[in-house]
Amino acid sequence: RPPRSRSDRCHLNYHPPMPDQRTFQAPRGTRDFYPEEMAVRRHIEGAWRRASIDHGFEEVDGPTFEHLELYTVKSGEGIVNELFSFTRAGGESVYALRPEFTPTLARMIAARGTSLPVPVKWFAIPNFFRAERPQRGRLREFFQWNIDLVGLGGAATDAEVIAVAITALERLGLTSSDVVVRISHRRAVANLLRRLGVPEERQAGAFELLDRRDKIEPDVFAERAAALEITGDMLERFDRLARAEVPVSEGIQALAQQAEASLDDLDDLRDLGRALDAAGIAEWCVYDLGIVRGLAYYTGTVFEIHARTGAERAVAGGGRYDGLVQLFGGPPMPACGFGMGDVVLGLLLEERGLLGGEQGHASLLPRPDAFLISAGAEDAEALLPRLAGDLRRSGLHVRHSYRTTRNVGKLLGEASRTRARYAVILGNELSSGLVALKDLESGVQREVPVSEVATAVRSMTSAGAT
Repeated sequence: RPPRSRSDRCHLNYHPPMPDQRTFQAPRGTRDFYPEEMAVRRHIEGAWRRASIDHGFEEVDGPTFEHLELYTVKSGEGIVNELFSFTRAGGESVYALRPEFTPTLARMIAARGTSLPVPVKWFAIPNFFRAERPQRGRLREFFQWNIDLVGLGGAATDAEVIAVAITALERLGLTSSDVVVRISHRRAVANLLRRLGVPEERQAGAFELLDRRDKIEPDVFAERAAALEITGDMLERFDRLARAEVPVSEGIQALAQQAEASLDDLDDLRDLGRALDAAGIAEWCVYDLGIVRGLAYYTGTVFEIHARTGAERAVAGGGRYDGLVQLFGGPPMPACGFGMGDVVLGLLLEERGLLGGEQGHASLLPRPDAFLISAGAEDAEALLPRLAGDLRRSGLHVRHSYRTTRNVGKLLGEASRTRARYAVILGNELSSGLVALKDLESGVQREVPVSEVATAVRSMTSAGAT
């Protein structure tokens, strides 16, 4: 080991190298949440939670891992390759980290059965794990907002679920010009496929192909359609069906004309359109017969929320899954819900400048009400920790410097960097029982009695908020 220089030995931050020292990075497809990143996450989760509660949903959660069979019962053995699964040491049971919340929710409802009040309106914001290749908008660990309304059927219920998602997006600053809710109905699409001549035994393949409409090239689309014996004129009509898209505000007649369908085949979508209009959210929505959602447990309404630009993956997706609770041993119960992940939504909000804008993510961090500054006098040094405690106990967010300097100018600069609203300066006025209270935005400063600091800060903060 080379000898250390004198400057090295004297440097306060010098640490001699450790034998066998190693460095580690976060696992691929995961994220570290430093304060600013955590502020973004809490900002998004806060909008989700407020929208849920305002619409009458109650928060639940479940275990981070479940028995593997919970996922294979719903999705088949093929899902195993998408899961992080493990066997307990010395045990035989196989478990999997949760890739989604719907199976856990169905299990929880089935366990309580008819003892639950109907409708069941639950929401959750858990973290999930998927063993897939990380890419833009898709990670191996992520957070997702889940909304589920169980026990009620009908288009009005489906519209209520969609309305919760729109409320959260609005509160995050997005508008109907930024995102679109693409809605469809699996029964309506099945009716159209039958009229097209697709037999029942090939409908599952046709649904899967529709679901991949925007993910594959036209020639590959035609090739896979041919494997389902959809060729010639039938292929042209199938392609028009896959791309039939009409704003809900234009009405179901326009969709029927574009898809070459009868109005009877689109009854379910017509009812949903009316419910969306009654809920005041039709302007956010378009009919899109290419939306069928790949999961087979969907039974009726299906929808996805996308950025208008189409630059990202779906922000959210969901629909009606009326048979799932019964599949997990519970009573027959209609159900509708959706999941909205934080990764794609975060990318969209960043693109729109809705995560702090020019001020950056730091502007989303909690803002201190007061920053205490000691001008260096002995009585100030003694008072600062006690005053900080008193203000915190009164419900204020209070910080102070840990620096040794007592240069008031430098400390005011530090207070401004924390975005504190007010500085409480403990200076020469203490001899008269006073402190200087400075508004860090306007620069206005006045003296107040020490005993009235909390009241003064609270009243000034309230006045500033109004």
